[in-house]
Amino acid sequence: MAQRVCPWWLGYMLACPLRRLMNAPAKILASYVHEGMTVLEPGPGMGFFTLELARRVGARGRVVAVDIQPKMLEGLKTRAARAGLLERVDARLVSRDSMGLTDLAGAADFALAFAVVHELPAAGPFFSEVAAALRPGACLLLVEPAGHVNPTQFEAELEVASRAGFEVAERPSIRRNHAALLKKV
Repeated sequence: MAQRVCPWWLGYMLACPLRRLMNAPAKILASYVHEGMTVLEPGPGMGFFTLELARRVGARGRVVAVDIQPKMLEGLKTRAARAGLLERVDARLVSRDSMGLTDLAGAADFALAFAVVHELPAAGPFFSEVAAALRPGACLLLVEPAGHVNPTQFEAELEVASRAGFEVAERPSIRRNHAALLKKV
């Protein structure tokens, strides 16, 4: 696993509306996220997917967005406030060693890890923490950019996820990415 974290200033480019032409959040999330859900989003950056997650969970749901970079979370909160969605977003600064999700134990309905796992020093602890936060039968949508992660590396991530208690439920097609919907068993 690489240990290079996306710099905070690149978050502005990653939140650019033009990115929707390639990876439309509404289209990607439509089948998985619904009103009233609790969603975990590790590595949200400045909220490219977070805002759509917050719209989909509605007023009764919440999005727990965790990141190690304060400036990414500041950008996310600013964007969520402008969109009128801040009350649905629980933005948390976490350490490199743990996401600190004990309060979510078995409570999250869905998790989104979009272009995150390849930046971690080790995937095992990440998948274990996500599995602990998800309720039984809940899903994690794992997406990695094909430009950063080759097919062999992605399969290795899936193997690590399997050891943490996930099984591949489907392989959605997301342009220029490797993707798998992982179900907590």
